[in-house]
Amino acid sequence: MPRPASVHPTPLELEILKILWRDGRSPVRHVRQCLADTGRDLAHTSVITVMNIMTRKGYLRRSSQDGAHLYTAILKQRSTLARMLKDLVDRAFGGSASSVMAHLLQTSDLTPQDLKQLRELVARKSREK
Repeated sequence: MPRPASVHPTPLELEILKILWRDGRSPVRHVRQCLADTGRDLAHTSVITVMNIMTRKGYLRRSSQDGAHLYTAILKQRSTLARMLKDLVDRAFGGSASSVMAHLLQTSDLTPQDLKQLRELVARKSREK
């Protein structure tokens, strides 16, 4: 029996979305080069196939300009990442944001600047409550 379709972008789809979020509307050639620059050297036709699938899923919009297909992310970065993070927190940490934060604090190499920023965020959140 096939695995159910994911409600989230696949790892490759997420990489493509990150490129389009960063760079805006782009041709496949640009996306393929960005993927290759990060070690994901895929055939041009493979990238076209994935981006066409993403268009059918409603993740991207395709337009034409001077004979070239240009792709734009429809999914918004903030809401997509928030949805993915919520799913991870729910599945891996039983919905506990404090468990996630504790895990990150214990397992991450944080600089003094990182810790300062986290303290400021916690203080701001405390004032809001």
